[in-house]
Amino acid sequence: MVDCIFCKIINGDIPSYKVYEDEEVLAFLDINPVALGHTLVIPKEHYETVFDAQEESFGKLSAKVAKVAKKINNALDCDGINILQNNGKASGQVIFHVHFHLIPRKEDDGVLTFPNVIGEKVNFEEIAKKISKA
Repeated sequence: MVDCIFCKIINGDIPSYKVYEDEEVLAFLDINPVALGHTLVIPKEHYETVFDAQEESFGKLSAKVAKVAKKINNALDCDGINILQNNGKASGQVIFHVHFHLIPRKEDDGVLTFPNVIGEKVNFEEIAKKISKA
């Protein structure tokens, strides 16, 4: 896709700090990191969200995400790592090319994760049935 910044990075039109690359994916440091080592893993095939992805392609991407996460964990001696993936504007997706954020974590690093929870009573059985039937 011509106007996609990630496609431009894949094509070498925009420089990046690559940490992993193969024929299917590219992983590079986020230029606006939440933590040191914050890495983005993207497929070289352009699709905007997981809803647009073929299962096989997304499965391969997920396996590469795990591979890069292990490399980050080993290199940076993390206490943990967040793996985040947003789909659609309402979820916080800004660049519409599927990507995973791998955020290395240290104890008490000050990075917030899931600070809000649903405050109302949830009918888990009803929600599970809706999702299962879809």
